[in-house]
Amino acid sequence: MIPKMKQEVNIPLFRKELLNVLRGNILPYWTDHMTEPGGGFYGRCDGYDCLDTAAPKGAVLYARILWTFSTAYRILGDTTYLQTALRAERYIAEHFMDSEFGGVYWSLTCDGNPLDTKKQFYALGFMLYGLAAFYRATGDPVALQQAIALFRTIEEHSRDCLFGGYIEATTRSWTPIPDMRLSSKDRNTCKTMNTHLHILEAYAELYRVWPDSALHDALVALLELFFAKIEDSENHHLRLFFLEDWHPVGRAISYGHDIEASWLLLDAARILQHSELQQRALQHTDRIATAALDGLCDDASLRYGVRDDGTDDLDRHWWVEAECVVGQLYHWKYHGHSESLTGAWRTWKYIERNMVDWEHGEWYWIRRGKDGTIDRREDKAGFWKCPYHNSRMVLQAVVHLLVGE
Repeated sequence: MIPKMKQEVNIPLFRKELLNVLRGNILPYWTDHMTEPGGGFYGRCDGYDCLDTAAPKGAVLYARILWTFSTAYRILGDTTYLQTALRAERYIAEHFMDSEFGGVYWSLTCDGNPLDTKKQFYALGFMLYGLAAFYRATGDPVALQQAIALFRTIEEHSRDCLFGGYIEATTRSWTPIPDMRLSSKDRNTCKTMNTHLHILEAYAELYRVWPDSALHDALVALLELFFAKIEDSENHHLRLFFLEDWHPVGRAISYGHDIEASWLLLDAARILQHSELQQRALQHTDRIATAALDGLCDDASLRYGVRDDGTDDLDRHWWVEAECVVGQLYHWKYHGHSESLTGAWRTWKYIERNMVDWEHGEWYWIRRGKDGTIDRREDKAGFWKCPYHNSRMVLQAVVHLLVGE
């Protein structure tokens, strides 16, 4: 139920502006600029909109394209989005799936051959997520079976039956791997908040269409892990890196992951339709969102976080700002914080003025430090810069949140 309040936000206008940026700015960049004539999508485009046709292709990029265009088609009904989703699904099936050992490759060469064949469970989770969304949009039974197979693969090869949770990575053939890092910016620990968050997100998407008992139990266990191990009981930020036994490593804070988790965790609990768990999730996610919003700046942007040494990271990343909009809308709608509706609107206006490239399409990756200079060395599209956080912001807002007015 939407809280009754006095508010100055014009909700129909908010919806209209968000849909405009999705239809007119984000999605066309991928259909017009990133689509490869020979099939699939290019692996990278820099901040100057120069294509790198020799760039590797990442599993996460393709999975997120699949989720984005499948979901956009399901909600908005534009067949252009269906064609893009079909293009992504075909390329994944033909190139990313490991037919010998199962799972998906981490990356491919520019011409579609296996490059890095490790099994990063973050990537398996996102591929499951994309396939489940494709099934929701199209009813394709093969996609559902592939998503179920990836769920079972993650449970078999990643789940820690002793301490709980999921390990980060293995070799192609599921043997231990010395470097488990998701990226060069991460610590080399066997468990991370980030992977657990997106396995939870993927499992929740699959549960919508396949309410299996084992999947139900895995989702409940993930929520319990976040409440008991990942959320810091003192400050309610999420710890980021862990040893096998869940001993935390480092003191960094990621405001973007905090605010993203605050709504993804609540969504998962609501999908399970478990009243006691939903009530607990409401309590935990209210505290997590409130802690995340400590990172808000005067201009309504959300700074990146706090480093291990306690210094502030003042950079503004495209995905953090997008998650800040959704998180504040949840904070308003489900937790009754009336000021967060205005906060979401103000953050959107920051994005509109500072992150969106209205001339060429898509959003810039980052504005650096206090002066907020755009860093065009960072990708406009690429291994990590995908049409996911910003598209999901719009779709969540206009379908689930900014309604009833």
